[in-house]
Amino acid sequence: MKEAGAVGRIWTFPELSVLLIFGFYWMPSERQVGHTMLCLTPSGFSEHRRAIRLCQDQFENLEKHTQWGIDFVERYTKFVKERSEIELNYAKQIRNLSKKYQPKKNAKEEEESKYTWCRAFFTSLNELNDYAGQHELIAENMTSQIIAELTRYIQDLKSERKTHFQDGRKAQQHIENSWKQLEQCKRNFERACKEADRAQQYFEKMDADYNVTKADVEKARQQAQLRHQMASDCKSEYSNYLQKFNQEQTEHYHTLIPNIFQKIQDMEERRIERVGESMKTFAEVDRQILPIVGKCLDGMTKAAEGIEPKTDSAQVVESYKSGFEPPGDVEFEDYGQAMKRTVSETSLTNSRSESKPDKSSKGKKLFFFKKNKGSNPEDFSHLPPEQRRKKLQAKIDDINKDIQKEMDQRDALAKMKDVYVKNPQMGDPSSVDPRLAEIAQHIDKLQAELQKFEGWLAEVEGRMPTRSESSHRQSAVFETQNSTPPASNSQDRESPDGSYTEEQSSELQPKAPPEPEFDEFEDDMLPTIGTCKALYPFEGHNEGTLALAEGEVLFVIEEDKGDGWTRVRRNEEEEGYVPSSYVEVFLDSNAKGCYLWD
Repeated sequence: MKEAGAVGRIWTFPELSVLLIFGFYWMPSERQVGHTMLCLTPSGFSEHRRAIRLCQDQFENLEKHTQWGIDFVERYTKFVKERSEIELNYAKQIRNLSKKYQPKKNAKEEEESKYTWCRAFFTSLNELNDYAGQHELIAENMTSQIIAELTRYIQDLKSERKTHFQDGRKAQQHIENSWKQLEQCKRNFERACKEADRAQQYFEKMDADYNVTKADVEKARQQAQLRHQMASDCKSEYSNYLQKFNQEQTEHYHTLIPNIFQKIQDMEERRIERVGESMKTFAEVDRQILPIVGKCLDGMTKAAEGIEPKTDSAQVVESYKSGFEPPGDVEFEDYGQAMKRTVSETSLTNSRSESKPDKSSKGKKLFFFKKNKGSNPEDFSHLPPEQRRKKLQAKIDDINKDIQKEMDQRDALAKMKDVYVKNPQMGDPSSVDPRLAEIAQHIDKLQAELQKFEGWLAEVEGRMPTRSESSHRQSAVFETQNSTPPASNSQDRESPDGSYTEEQSSELQPKAPPEPEFDEFEDDMLPTIGTCKALYPFEGHNEGTLALAEGEVLFVIEEDKGDGWTRVRRNEEEEGYVPSSYVEVFLDSNAKGCYLWD
């Protein structure tokens, strides 16, 4: 060891090697180092080896620490990925739940949509579907802003870390090789010095011996000089290489290693900063959807607040109102009179009038359709009067809409045909005729169906008395009871169960006049199975045939059985056969269910 000039301090080689602790470097200045490296003691060589080992150990520690940091980033990326999958699964389950309870496309949906509590529930389902979309957005943003970014960053981080530690190992290898070369020079110098010392001692011994010839003494002297020269050359080589090693060592411990450690430190700080930014993004992704989620929840709350119990209950009353009038007061029956008791005309009975119903009522009861299992009659006769009226009116409105749609399409095609007529280069006018004919046939069919439903509606409205009519009818009944003698109602009619039927209104009507005998044959009239439109005029001179006018619509009561004739009816008094090729037939879908009312 040697004192370092004006500083007044003795420096050992380990002190020259910096404190290799990550991020902190303590090292002597150039002035303090001075010529210390020019005189390394044997203990200095040993301490230098410990310094190299210490540097290697620190590299290994940093390598483990940085690898642990990369593992942490990979672990955090996996955590975010699993959170994203949870959000996706949650959103999928919410969407499936919303879809499961969405209304089906059927008549029940129309019924449910009338009530405010049903509409509020459907609105909540739609808001819940939007709520699920926000969780899908969380998963998407986490994947694009965190997972993808960290995956790319991990690859770059591994590459950078590998480069830094390769540079560190290369520097360590270089300084170790230089150290080995220096030790070799030192051993050569030491061996040369020992050989020169032995040659000098041998020369001195030969020179002191008088028995040795002068030639031997000269030879020993030359050998000693040669050994001294070799020692001097080894010393010079050792000194030069020592100076070179000191320079490399100074650069290694003051420049290369600190720079490498600084790069590793910067890399580690960037990694920590990136993890912090990812954690912040993790929270911001959730924060960004909070306004939309709040709007979804506000929509659910608003829908719930819009429920109106009174409106819903009024809707129920309107939907199930039957239209039946309540029965009149029960007449007092005096059993103290004659053997036959008088039955009040206003009492509830199930007996039928012995007189034959009038022609108009018979016409109403002529045709009925059998109910297919699971289906309802086309005329809604299974419903109470008020409900039947609503259904028929809705059906009529739908048919009118279809007719208007077809008419609009017909007018558009007519205008197109006019354009083709005026400008033949734009198209052939005759190409539109088939479509016009098809639309005309469809309109005729819809009009025939409309006429059928309007007849049923008129029948229902004719049977539904207003409140004024009902009160007037009851007052007339009371007057009839007071003015009619008991003998006028001498029929033995009883109502054992007191049930209410529509037939009681017929008892209040005056008896129909007797009908001619041929009316009995009307019970055997065939039902209509569809309609037909005359394509051409037909005179019908033969017996059993019916004359036709072009475009006339008739009722079909019997299909063509292969003989080329179709049986049709114009009204209750006119029916006959017409050529099947002269008409276009439109059969009803439930025509096979017709049967006669016996």
